[in-house]
Amino acid sequence: MPLEGHYEPATWSVAAEQVELYESSGGTEGTVLNGAPCVVLWTRGRTTGHVRKSPVIRVTDGEHYAVLGSMGGAPKDPSWVANIKADPHVTLQDGPVVRDYTARLLDGDERAEWWSRAVEVWPPYEEYQTRTDRVIPVILLDPHITSQ
Repeated sequence: MPLEGHYEPATWSVAAEQVELYESSGGTEGTVLNGAPCVVLWTRGRTTGHVRKSPVIRVTDGEHYAVLGSMGGAPKDPSWVANIKADPHVTLQDGPVVRDYTARLLDGDERAEWWSRAVEVWPPYEEYQTRTDRVIPVILLDPHITSQ
């Protein structure tokens, strides 16, 4: 079941407006952000408990998704990374489809594989990594299995 509770829009107006367009159209508009395919990641705020929604670049193998905490190579991770570490249950909207996932931070060969996929979708990720001393987190979203 998708995350429920009070929704607190992003303080960054670009992100808030992208989510609003995405949701108000049922996922038919707002699916491209800065020329890249876009999905909406829902997390639970680690301090407020409110639902937070962030537009992120769409990186998928058709079943799993990867989300990268690049923030353009800023010195800190985006706040949704800490939210995921506190509660790995997330929801993702890809077009009209809304599903639940369990998030997990990748490392090693698995991280390298998904990093390559992400760079294919959005080549600036490589540049973003050169702008920061932190390792940009690559987080894989594994679909929840629903029981019948």
